[in-house]
Amino acid sequence: MKVLITGGTGDVGRATVERLAKNGYDVVVIGRRAGIEIPGAAYVQCDVADYEDLVRVTDGCEAIVHLAAIRNPSEGTGPEIFAANCAGTYHVYEAAAANKIPRVVTASSINAFGFFFGPVEFPLQYLPVDERHPTHTTDPYSFSKEITERIGWYYWRRDGISGAMLRLPAVHLSRERDKTLERLGALRKKVLELLSLPEADQRALMHRVIDEGNRFRSSRPLEQKRDKPRERGMYGEKDQWSDEMFPRYWGMRANFFTGIDDRDSAESIEQSLTAQYDGAPEVFVHDDKNVLGVPSEALARLFYPDVRERKTPFAADEALITVEKAKNLFGFSPRYSYAPELAEMR
Repeated sequence: MKVLITGGTGDVGRATVERLAKNGYDVVVIGRRAGIEIPGAAYVQCDVADYEDLVRVTDGCEAIVHLAAIRNPSEGTGPEIFAANCAGTYHVYEAAAANKIPRVVTASSINAFGFFFGPVEFPLQYLPVDERHPTHTTDPYSFSKEITERIGWYYWRRDGISGAMLRLPAVHLSRERDKTLERLGALRKKVLELLSLPEADQRALMHRVIDEGNRFRSSRPLEQKRDKPRERGMYGEKDQWSDEMFPRYWGMRANFFTGIDDRDSAESIEQSLTAQYDGAPEVFVHDDKNVLGVPSEALARLFYPDVRERKTPFAADEALITVEKAKNLFGFSPRYSYAPELAEMR
């Protein structure tokens, strides 16, 4: 199968190229810069903003993996994000339709749900979260991913193009696994300390975390464009919080303790390329355990104290956003969970 990958020069794209090339696919990667070399793939300079060029380079392909996007609200203005993520996705699907390409798998985002970057928090209806839970996007990046998902359904209705909208979370690089384990291990230790406190103290502390986090996000700081996104922490300056751990707690809460190894993300992309299904289903794809490997019901009670309903009871350390749909739709089964290793750490 000849597969074209947009955005294949990034870490997720390279892991996907490596897997597909190893498994015998004919891989073509496109990107905006010239002179890039991608092991295992041919590289062609092409911008998803250029529809006519997309038609040219996708001619003869049998499937597309669409990963190209502005990746968070601090990397562009609202209009820039909408143009790159929404118009760019429209161009990719329109080119697929012009060349009668039947399968386009697209990187949506966990943020299509709207919980992480949005300046306005919305009340969760239940846990674990699934794809049926209503979305509530209030920032340009998350909104662009919500629109991206609708574009996929439009092309299914009109042209019969199928392909999953993969709601990926933060992707952990396998080459940095030891560093990630160290960071998650430190956070796990702090969370276990919180869980050892009397329940009244847990509730009081978490209400402070949530209140400070909501005040922080209400001014839309995560949308402030930075030339160097990592020059500051994601959550502003330390003196904006009453405790230096609060932004970490709030960030984990806002991301539902999710994560995925780049090898598992690449496998999910291949599986969604080849599985038999219809439409453009929205699918959460991440580790099926929470990234800290602690009891999930305890996390739910501590970090989401107002969410009373459980769609299903939590079993041990399973994810707070279910991946059952991915398992049922295309056989997703993450193999590189951090939880077992974290549980052995002291």
